[in-house]
Amino acid sequence: MNVTIKTLGLAAAVGLAAVPAMAQEKLKVGLLLTLSGPSAVLGQHARDGFQLAVKDLGGKLGGRDVEVIVVDDELKPDVAVTKVKGLLERDKVDFVVGPIFSNVAVATQKPIVDAKTFYISVNAGPSNLAGKSCSPYFFATSYQNDQNHEVLGKVAQDRGYKKVYLLAPNYQAGKDALAGFKRHYKGEIVEESYTPLNTLDFQSELAKIASMQPDAIFTFMPGGMGVNLVKQYRAAGLADRIPFLSAFTVDETNLPAQQDAAIGMLSGSNWAPNMDTPENKKFVAAFEAAYNTVPASYAMHSYDAALLIDSALKATGGKTDDKEALRAAIKKAEFKSLRGDFKFGANGFPIQDFYLVKAAKRSDGKLETEIVEKVFDDYTDAYAKECAATN
Repeated sequence: MNVTIKTLGLAAAVGLAAVPAMAQEKLKVGLLLTLSGPSAVLGQHARDGFQLAVKDLGGKLGGRDVEVIVVDDELKPDVAVTKVKGLLERDKVDFVVGPIFSNVAVATQKPIVDAKTFYISVNAGPSNLAGKSCSPYFFATSYQNDQNHEVLGKVAQDRGYKKVYLLAPNYQAGKDALAGFKRHYKGEIVEESYTPLNTLDFQSELAKIASMQPDAIFTFMPGGMGVNLVKQYRAAGLADRIPFLSAFTVDETNLPAQQDAAIGMLSGSNWAPNMDTPENKKFVAAFEAAYNTVPASYAMHSYDAALLIDSALKATGGKTDDKEALRAAIKKAEFKSLRGDFKFGANGFPIQDFYLVKAAKRSDGKLETEIVEKVFDDYTDAYAKECAATN
C-alpha cells in the first residue's frame, strides 16, 4: 500500500448559501501513526479503521463536519514531537489519535496534554502513562501494554509449562510485555532476551532456543519483526516441538505475510475478527470490502476511537471549549464498542475482557485470529492504582 501523508477533508463541501449563520467550524483530528518502515502496516490498519468509522458516521463526529490530518511519526520519538507541535500549533487540532508505539506515546504525551488537548491512544499503553504519569487528557481505546501478554502468562501457568524462553525488542513496550507475562507465570524463565528494535534476523536466538529446549517460548514482535521471526521459527523446525506463544506477533497485520507458517500459533488479545456481535460482523465486512484485507485490532481500536469522540461530542452539543465537560463525556464512553464490554477505569484505560486466540485459515482461504477461550473478564490493568489523576 502506498502511503501518502495528507489532510483528508471527509465531509462534503456545503454551499455558502446553505451554511447557518452560527455554523460550527470543522472538527480537526490529528492521526499520529507509524506509516513507514517495517511496521507501517500497523499504522495503516489504524488509519483505515478511523477513516472507515468517519465514513460510516456520514463524515461527521458529534454532528460536526470533520477534517482528519494524517501524519507519519516514522517510529522516531523526536520526529513525532515535531509532528505533534505542527498538529497543535499550526493545525490547531481538537484531538490527537494514535500512536502505535509506546516510545512515541511517552515522547508526545507531555506536549499534547500540556496543551489541554485530548490524546486518545489506539494502541500504545505504556505502564507509566497508565500509572504515575497518567493524565486526565490521555485515554486509550486499546489496553495497557502488559495485559495481552498476561493472557499468555496465565495460559502457560495453567498448562503446566515448567520452563519458558522470553523474547522481545528492547524498548518500553517490550519490557512491559515480558513484565505482563511474568505477572501470572511462576515457572522458570530460562532466558530473557531483548533484541534491538526492528531486528529482522533471529538466527542466534533460535539457536539458543533449540539448545535450551524450553517447554514454550513467549514473544512480542510486532510488524515486520514478527513476520520474520515466525517464518524463521517454522523453518528451523521449532514450531512443532516448542509451543510458540505471543502477542502482537501473529495477527491480521502479519498473517498475510506469515501465511501457513503461523497457523495454530496462540496469542493474547481483547478481540478477534470472528467475535460474534452484530456491530463487529458489520465492521469486519465493511473493512474487508473497503481495504481487501482482514482487520487487525489496530483498526478496531481506531474505529472505536472515532465512535468514542462521536459519543462525547454528542453529549456536549459538539462543543470542545469546555474541557471538563468534554472529559466527563469521554470518560462515560457512551458508545457500543465493537469488542462488546467496555468502560474506562480511573486512569483512562479500558476495563474489558481478554482472550486466548489462535491463527487459523477461513473457508475463503483468508487467515485470521479466532477466539479459543476467554481468559480474563472485566480486567483492570495493574497500574491503575498508581494513577493520581482524578478521572
